[in-house]
Amino acid sequence: MKILIAPDSFKGSATSRKAAEAIGKGVHLVFPNAELIEIPVADGGEGTVEALTDSLKGQVVKKRVKGPLGELVDAEYGILPGEVAVIEMASASGLPLIPDNKRNPLITSTYGTGQLILDAMERGCREIILGIGGSATNDGGTGMARALGFRFLDLEGKELPEGGGSVIGLADIDDSGIDKRILETNFLIACDVTNPLTGPEGASYIYGAQKGASQSDIQHLDDALGKLAEIINIKYSRANDNIPGAGAAGGLGYGLMEFCGGTLKSGIEIVLDLIKFNDYLDGVDLVISGEGRIDGQSVYGKVPVGIAGRAKKKNIPVLVVVGDIGPKVEAVYDHGIDAVMSSVNKAMSLDEAMSRAYELLIDSSSRAMRMIKIGMEI
Repeated sequence: MKILIAPDSFKGSATSRKAAEAIGKGVHLVFPNAELIEIPVADGGEGTVEALTDSLKGQVVKKRVKGPLGELVDAEYGILPGEVAVIEMASASGLPLIPDNKRNPLITSTYGTGQLILDAMERGCREIILGIGGSATNDGGTGMARALGFRFLDLEGKELPEGGGSVIGLADIDDSGIDKRILETNFLIACDVTNPLTGPEGASYIYGAQKGASQSDIQHLDDALGKLAEIINIKYSRANDNIPGAGAAGGLGYGLMEFCGGTLKSGIEIVLDLIKFNDYLDGVDLVISGEGRIDGQSVYGKVPVGIAGRAKKKNIPVLVVVGDIGPKVEAVYDHGIDAVMSSVNKAMSLDEAMSRAYELLIDSSSRAMRMIKIGMEI
């Protein structure tokens, strides 16, 4: 029996590599002679740099940059073979970098993300993949663009302060000093949300509150992003603000499209293409994936569903091991997943489940294998 094990990380409790290792141990308790292929996977969000540098033998680069409030933070990104950079914007501009009582998208900036892009280009990378989940910002990517040489000016020609709130005063964009290497670089934006830039379903209204915005702030931020789109449409005759995903990461999706010529693409599809996932499916009898939680929303770009879609094209059954099974999980069965197994084997607190994740994954995968063994004997 040949089994491919390709889980996402279990956030806060097990990396994708450790999760694959634990699942594999559980398999070998029941099928000791099974041939296992273990591949760390991610969907463009947290853990993507680690999973890809692990799978593809890349390197992790550490860089001190400006955090979302302007303070210095130690960020990191990955460089893969072929000089492909993988950046998680949250490493430089993420919500976890700010204490709850200091969250304020009126002033937070994506400047540090731009510094990571600059550093990658300095190292010769001309293909850059950006995972844009987990942002603390709502500046439409203007901070990132500043780091790349763009200037954002008011009616008097003075440069605006950083942050999403100040964008409301935008009158012109000076691109005369941009880093020309942007024009030579291909930017892929790992994005699985469909929010437009502005409006009731846009960046500010849907995500502003969790970043610290009040109701009046949200209206101001939405107006500011509208002003950014207005000026860009006038200056460049482009109108990308209604593209699904433009509102991702406080409008960073939009900013990367406009200022870097970036292309939005499903994060899991980017990752699976990079690791040449389809090549691993040859001769496989079973695929096992996993993540911390699965529910009806998992059909929108989550790792197990992305993997299942590819496995099903080769008629390979797919089992998913998860920490928590949420509402409407039955939706995933229409997207290539055949069975879901919870790693929790008794009533326990979330803290206990997370602290025992490794041993619980061993136990749950072995339980699943015992069920498969029964099926083989019927």
